[in-house]
Amino acid sequence: MKALIQRVTAAKVTVDEELVSAIGKGICVLVGFCKTDTEKDVDYITRKILSIRLFHDETGKRWKKSVKDENLEILCVSQFTLYGRLKKNKPDFNLSMEGERANELYSTFLKKLGTQYDSNKIKDGRFGAYMQVHIQNDGPVTIEIESPTLNDKQNELPNDSDHNQL
Repeated sequence: MKALIQRVTAAKVTVDEELVSAIGKGICVLVGFCKTDTEKDVDYITRKILSIRLFHDETGKRWKKSVKDENLEILCVSQFTLYGRLKKNKPDFNLSMEGERANELYSTFLKKLGTQYDSNKIKDGRFGAYMQVHIQNDGPVTIEIESPTLNDKQNELPNDSDHNQL
């Protein structure tokens, strides 16, 4: 499982010009699932998202407070393209989990975030929809997190010499 976390002053998701979700200050999390991900990967990423220190403390010291410490909002957006690879000049999503299973794991992820934090502060896009994600970054802060079991999984995944990981 992979997540890109962006510190934001505001973010929103629209689908066909309809506002689906919006947050103020907090984090936007783009989430992708590898075909071999399990609930164990969800547990790891959930813990990291809630504990990563991206915000300043009261004295202005950087990297001291988490989204949970600051009681901020989280906007989650499913994004299968996080496991895209290039095959020559064309994207290949062979490593991405298929839709139905990914939707189930994404729902599990959202539930875990909501039970380990404040469910009213967790917002999300629309799984499988063509979304427009509008992000107003709070500084150029983007952090990538990947569940550690991927290294073990790499041995299980097809090895195609034509693929270059992004």
